[in-house]
Amino acid sequence: MAKKSQTAATRAAKRGADATTAGDDPVRANGVRPSRSAAKAGKAGKAAVPASEPLRSRGRGPRTATGKKADARTLASAGQRSLEGLKERTEEGHLAAGRTPPSQKSDSRRSGASRVIDHTIRDYSPVTEDEKLLQQPRSTGDFTRTDPWRVMRIMGEFIEGFDVLSTVEKGVSIFGSARTHPDDPQYAAAQETARLLAERGFSIITGAGPGIMEAANKGAREGRGYSVGCNIELPFEQGANPYVDTLVNFRYFMVRKTMFIKYSVAFIIFPGGFGTLDELFEALTLIQTGKIYQFPVILFGRHYWAGLLRWLQTRVLLERKISPGDMDLLLLTDDPAEAVAAVLAAHEAQTVTASERNERVERI
Repeated sequence: MAKKSQTAATRAAKRGADATTAGDDPVRANGVRPSRSAAKAGKAGKAAVPASEPLRSRGRGPRTATGKKADARTLASAGQRSLEGLKERTEEGHLAAGRTPPSQKSDSRRSGASRVIDHTIRDYSPVTEDEKLLQQPRSTGDFTRTDPWRVMRIMGEFIEGFDVLSTVEKGVSIFGSARTHPDDPQYAAAQETARLLAERGFSIITGAGPGIMEAANKGAREGRGYSVGCNIELPFEQGANPYVDTLVNFRYFMVRKTMFIKYSVAFIIFPGGFGTLDELFEALTLIQTGKIYQFPVILFGRHYWAGLLRWLQTRVLLERKISPGDMDLLLLTDDPAEAVAAVLAAHEAQTVTASERNERVERI
């Protein structure tokens, strides 16, 4: 019996050692089957490569997500095609609504006032202020084209945004694709959601563009609510939809994103692309790090978001890059009434939380 127990203990120890090795091996731990050569090496009893030793290139080199070689030419081409795609999506949203996109309008002189362009800190190449800010510093003789001057312009943009939006109360920011057509069910859902919120006294804030943004601003007007648009400078003229009551134009994404958060009590995220995902994860990060409280982030469209949520659960959460509670920060719905109910409940909780915090501050 003692011999059998010893044998069983030995087998258990071996299984534990194997499990530990698998957990330490990033390939096996991630559920990826080792290559045949690696398997043969393991069977032959060859020593594993230490984790501290850099991986040797097999000659294939880094690749893009679609399998293309990631050289400078590929990346430059991808960036240009990405910008063209953004312009195409924005124009498609305007065209679907029966409007001529501002980027397709002629710049020739028309009757009336002429368009005045501020060249005080602009270069002569057609780049945005964000692009110039993010460039490596270079020597220049003109102070108005230096980073210290841009800091003052950024301050001015913050001041303008705070000044114009200071009257916004109970704002809800609604995000989504500029490409969404008026006959798309998501367009109708965004319009209905904004209308219901506006009828309950909430202001609607969007990026001022076409598509989902237009639907939300339109719904706000139908609900007799306050409709706000925060536009951003792009290499082409994006143009605002006609349902915006107050329009604020921003040069810098970081200022614009601050306004979305500062004047909102909730985010409602409709199907969209990188910009929509940017706002989604920006809000989640601020909640996760305790910068904002009782702030609902509502994903509208279960089918659209299913793949992202599955990846977060089976990869990011499983590898403990986030905590189980982080997944509960996301609310999911296909019903405008449910989205509105979640916003109402969160706003009530925000009001209570703010009162309690003010009381604590006064006692201190």
